[in-house]
Amino acid sequence: MGRAYQNRKESMAKTAAAKTKVYSRYGREVYMCAKNGGIDPSANLALRGLLDRAKKDQVPSHVLEKAIDKAKGGSVDDFQPALYEGIGPGGCMVLISALTDNMNRTFGDIRGIFSKCKAKLGSQGSVSHMFDHRAMFVFAGDDEEPVLEALMEADVDVADMDCEDGMITVLVPPNEYFKAKTALTAMNADIDFEVEEITYLPQTSHPISGDDIAQFERFAGLLNDLEDVQDIFHNGEW
Repeated sequence: MGRAYQNRKESMAKTAAAKTKVYSRYGREVYMCAKNGGIDPSANLALRGLLDRAKKDQVPSHVLEKAIDKAKGGSVDDFQPALYEGIGPGGCMVLISALTDNMNRTFGDIRGIFSKCKAKLGSQGSVSHMFDHRAMFVFAGDDEEPVLEALMEADVDVADMDCEDGMITVLVPPNEYFKAKTALTAMNADIDFEVEEITYLPQTSHPISGDDIAQFERFAGLLNDLEDVQDIFHNGEW
C-alpha cells in the first residue's frame, strides 16, 4: 500500500502544476455537490469533505464560493458522472472518471485520445473489476492499534490498514467515508490528513518500459487537457 500512496502523491504533485485545471475540476464538483445536497456544509457532509480536500489542494476560496453561489442561484447546468475504462499504452489498465454535461462529446473526445495513442477503449466493466473502489485516509502515525480500535468502535468496515515510514493508511468502503473520518477525528482532534479521498486502487501493477513510457505520458496529458476529465487511475508502473 505504501507504493500506492507514493504513486498518488506524485500524481497529486503533477496535477497541482496545472492550477487552472485543478480549480476547474473542483469548481465543477463543488457546484454539483451543492446543487444536489444543499449549500450548507454542516448539513451536506459530501460538500464539507470536498471543501476540505479543495483547501488542502490550495484552491482559492473565491473559486469555491463562486461554485456554491452558482448552485444557490439555481443554475440549469447539469453534469453527470461517467467512468471510462480500457487498456492504455504499454498494456496497463486505465480508469477515467469524468463529470460531463454532454456524454456524446466526452465519449468522442476520450475515444479519439485512445485512438491517437494506440490504446484500446473498453466496455463497461472490462477493467474496473481489477480496481478496488475505496475511501483512503493517510496521516502521520506509527501505531495502528488505537486507530483500528477507534474505527471498530464506530462500526466502520475497515478494508485494509498499513503503517509504513511513519504514515498510517486506512482503506474503507466509499460509503463509509464520513463515518471513518468522524471516528478518526474523534480519536485525534488535531489529526492532519495527508490524503482523504475516494479513489480507485489497482489490485495488480503492470510494468511499462521503453517508448511506452513516453506514449503513456502523452496519453495522460491529452486526457488531463479535457475539461470533463476529473481523474485518471491506472496500474502502470515504471
